[in-house]
Amino acid sequence: MTALETPAAGIGTAAPAPVVSVKPVVLPAPGRGEDLRVRVSAPATGTELPIIVFSHGFGSSLDGYGPLADYWAARGFAVIQPTHLDSRTVGLPEDDPRTPRIWRFRVEDLKRVLDHLDLLEAALPGLAGRLDRGRIAAAGHSFGGQTAGNLLGLRVIDPVTGEEEDLSDSRVKAGVLLATAGRGGADLTPFAAEHYPFMNPSFAHMTTPALVVTGDRDDLPLTVRGPDWTADPYHLSPGPKSLLTLFGAEHSLGGIPGYEARETTDENPERLALVQRLTLAYLRHALGIDGSGWRAACEALLESDDPLGRVESK
Repeated sequence: MTALETPAAGIGTAAPAPVVSVKPVVLPAPGRGEDLRVRVSAPATGTELPIIVFSHGFGSSLDGYGPLADYWAARGFAVIQPTHLDSRTVGLPEDDPRTPRIWRFRVEDLKRVLDHLDLLEAALPGLAGRLDRGRIAAAGHSFGGQTAGNLLGLRVIDPVTGEEEDLSDSRVKAGVLLATAGRGGADLTPFAAEHYPFMNPSFAHMTTPALVVTGDRDDLPLTVRGPDWTADPYHLSPGPKSLLTLFGAEHSLGGIPGYEARETTDENPERLALVQRLTLAYLRHALGIDGSGWRAACEALLESDDPLGRVESK
């Protein structure tokens, strides 16, 4: 178990609380082939803590995304980070029979986390009785955005069964999808179509409120369309949604994957701070905690003489 304090860095109005974290908490996962390893982080003080379950990008782990997880936890959220089977720390061979359904195992990981909140709560000393289970959000980056999106109503055409199953979860009330893949089919490159057949999402049923975050220089080799591809989860989904487009941002959105520069292609402290600030404000708004911070953050961005991005909502 570790304790750390995340500096405010001029972001937000309240001083951040010390963050307490425990890892790995091991959840039995029959049929998965590996037990599920999870990190739980929360502020050392406070009650009625809303919950964020976070899905990492391809190859990462529960140790990634500190700039987001620590920031959210220091400002009142319990953040739960599972390690998915595609993590480099697991070392799953490409020819492993689970690989074609790796996307589905990821969704089941998030559901398993929500099914075992009692165990996870008990694993972090001092956390018992402090979670608000009526306020749960799902968030994810890249592949993790699609994973989290499944809990919001996104559907994937299973490349094994050919079926499109509803995996949404009514326990999840809001989402944040960061640099998340758009439509499949003709929008994919031949390489992506061959190696990632699960990248055929439908957003038609993704009704849960969500903030979609994109970079206008996120030119992924997975699509023939360019950076606007990652805005599909906003444009193609019904229900209340907001879109944050970051100017000059690539896939790492200024540095969300980790604190080390080598973990990002577009390190930019100001851009990262904007992502931290707006995702926090959005989650507090969407979960019914406080709407004024989200409005103020959007207005400040709109009124800036040199904005780092823009927000639109529907």
